[in-house]
Amino acid sequence: METSRQGADVLFLLLGAVMVLAMHAGFAFLELGTVRKKNQVNALVKILVDFAVSTVAYFFIGYLVAYGTSFFVDAQHLALRNGYELVRFFFLMTFAAAVPAIVSGGIAERARFEPQLAATAIIVGIAYPLLEGVAWNDRFGVQAALKGWFGAPFHDFAGSVVVHAMGGWVALAAVLLLGPRANRYRKDGAISAHPPSNIPFLALGAWVLAVGWFGFNVMSAQVLDRISGLVAVNSLMAMVGGTLAAVLMGRNDPGFAYNGPLAGLVAVCAGSDLMHPVGALVTGVTAGAIFVRLFTLTQNRWKIDDVLGAWPLHGLCGAWGGVAAGIFGQRALGGLGGVSLASQAVGTLGAIAWGLASGFVVYGLLKRFVGLRLSQEEEFEGADLSIHRIGATPEREVSW
Repeated sequence: METSRQGADVLFLLLGAVMVLAMHAGFAFLELGTVRKKNQVNALVKILVDFAVSTVAYFFIGYLVAYGTSFFVDAQHLALRNGYELVRFFFLMTFAAAVPAIVSGGIAERARFEPQLAATAIIVGIAYPLLEGVAWNDRFGVQAALKGWFGAPFHDFAGSVVVHAMGGWVALAAVLLLGPRANRYRKDGAISAHPPSNIPFLALGAWVLAVGWFGFNVMSAQVLDRISGLVAVNSLMAMVGGTLAAVLMGRNDPGFAYNGPLAGLVAVCAGSDLMHPVGALVTGVTAGAIFVRLFTLTQNRWKIDDVLGAWPLHGLCGAWGGVAAGIFGQRALGGLGGVSLASQAVGTLGAIAWGLASGFVVYGLLKRFVGLRLSQEEEFEGADLSIHRIGATPEREVSW
């Protein structure tokens, strides 16, 4: 019976890992559909190669930093308990790889390829695992201190803050260091529109992400006997709440419509195991509104050229999710309790500070010593031809 239970846990977590792995196709197609046509190939290649670099960095360094587990033992030891620790690594690695995938959307269309891969290795190997270890493995005594001060540790069931806010705030730093795309904001004050190149691919990417998200959230239980239908329904309610808010506030714009469900899902990750479904719906509605409003302000008033809205979608909605867990997780509002709003606020602010600092340090050093940005000529030509020597329609565009 024990062997069967262990095997079931391995299969359960493996299915979750595969679902989150599939989400990276969603990241790729969401970015492909949003960027201009001359940068579509680059969007696809970046997500794939970032994932490969993330896997290596997390296997050799990141997982050890976060959990103290090394894989430098023989295969017989790795196979103990049906290889559960290996599958757990696979599952959590797909979370870690989401951080550079988030950043990729913010810096699209003007970032050099190799420096981004170097940033991915550092962030996934060191910066992200340090935060992950604090939140999910009680490293450095932070959780114990929060529990002592406020009665409960910081709670982030599936990564609103640890994954999404981290990625979003790193992306903001990278976007600010890169600067806007050429001619995006003209000297006369006019704003040049760069509309999405392919709405169907944008929609496909959002759908793939949304479906995979149920593995992201539900399988965060990590063992079969902790699986919760509450997590699934809360994820669903937040998804539809974000959709409706984004469609209404975005005046039927398809870009907002398809990012709305993602905003809701980002926000509900932290408290999806605690909230009542009505609380999850409100969390999603609020996240959808945050995304539309802050994306508009970011692009048009503050002139921060965050191409896919990585900061408002992941950074701000992820931070809202951390706080929302402390609000709607309370028994007085229909939640399961055991969560402190003060701990949620402090933990979220700490993660924001860490993400922003990590982004400025990593991308700032790369900018100073190797450069981050394509040349004016390369950016004008497009990342596809400049970096990969082939366009999305190679019968018309080939560069040797």
